Amino acid sequence: MKTNDIMARLQAKYPNEKEYLQAVREVLESIEETYNRHPEFEDAKIVERLVEPDRIFTFKVTWVDDNGEIHTNTGYRVQFNSAIGPYKGGLRFHPSVNPSILKFLGFEQIFKNALTTLPMGGGKGGSDFNPKGKSDAEIMRFCQAFMLELWRNIGPDTDVPAGDIGVGGREIGFLFGMYKKLAREHTGVLTGKGMTWGGSLIRPEATGYGAVYFVQHMLHRQGKDIKDKTVAISGFGNVAWGAAKKATQLGAKVIAISGPDGAIYDPEGMNDEKIAYMLELRASNNDVVAPFAEKFPSATFYPGKKSWSIKCDIAMPCAFQNEMTGADAEELIKNGTWCCAEVSNMGCTPEAIEAFQKAEILFAPGKAVNAGGVATSGLEMTQNAMHISWSAEEVDKKLHEIMSNIHHACVQYGEQPDGYINYVKGANIAGFMKVATAMLEQGII
Repeated sequence: MKTNDIMARLQAKYPNEKEYLQAVREVLESIEETYNRHPEFEDAKIVERLVEPDRIFTFKVTWVDDNGEIHTNTGYRVQFNSAIGPYKGGLRFHPSVNPSILKFLGFEQIFKNALTTLPMGGGKGGSDFNPKGKSDAEIMRFCQAFMLELWRNIGPDTDVPAGDIGVGGREIGFLFGMYKKLAREHTGVLTGKGMTWGGSLIRPEATGYGAVYFVQHMLHRQGKDIKDKTVAISGFGNVAWGAAKKATQLGAKVIAISGPDGAIYDPEGMNDEKIAYMLELRASNNDVVAPFAEKFPSATFYPGKKSWSIKCDIAMPCAFQNEMTGADAEELIKNGTWCCAEVSNMGCTPEAIEAFQKAEILFAPGKAVNAGGVATSGLEMTQNAMHISWSAEEVDKKLHEIMSNIHHACVQYGEQPDGYINYVKGANIAGFMKVATAMLEQGII
């Protein structure tokens, strides 16, 4: 396999899908050496088959707002690879949603799910619908119209969607209700469900919790601990909330959060009241953090700034893809940051990753760091299939074990001769080897 040859073909075929091409290149560059030591992979054209989704469903979603106006959005579901289990991945409702973003997310999901060791394939979906400013009734009507088009192509052993940006507990509830009515069955077809109808305890917090557990493992391997370290986080939704909550519980000081309007610096760090207010801000459907500084006198709001302009020990991007640029990374390094854990999917640009690795600071990619979310979704699927519910302690214990195993796999495949851990390479190789072996054993399909 030659990465440049494969990328040239993909770029000619999908010239406008920059996010998808970026995700594929990162994986292929990491696995090329390992892949070429396995001629059986090349004979079966594993990579050529892996980089193309199994299928993509595209459909219109027509709905009526509270004023009786009719709107039409586009819905998608990308079913990427099911070699190790049913397709599994979130639904994103955001104006930026397009085939490139969903293909990048679905491709990343293949390896992330493989790293969890749970039987889940990779998929992703969503719509360019913008939930911001919509009433609950409008959200419900959109979700019902979306599911009316999708329901025949998903199922507990076929494809299990979850939430993502713009899709939280409210949206999952509306989607599940419509699926249940159409399919006439109550199954674990969606994860992130409410606690009274099949949801798993600590699922809302799991992505952020798992990310902090992974950071703990990174630090422990270096003889360090997260206690008393300063942490900067981007975003203020479920993921950032979970990360802030767990980091604070473990004694770290979360001193920065951010949104599209700017960054908050709070030298006193987070506490329970401040962490709860992060969710209030998100629930308001307004992507702004400025009110945080108005509510808490210890906090200062910096319009138009990012969290990465604030001096910290550990940076944890928790918002969007490519949110941290090479310039951001250089500023963090200059200010003494020595660890960056990518919690959002592909949250760092290639230039940012290169800067971190060149400086040999601790850096780990989203597919490893944020895998706790989908891992807990997998645990929710297990509980649904067994018709039982585990305690929060049981789920958290299993999440700890999964994140420990993911870290071990990254070190196993990513440790360099000089002792530096290339977590990007380690995560990509570990996930790829499992999927590639499964594909090989299942024949040419």
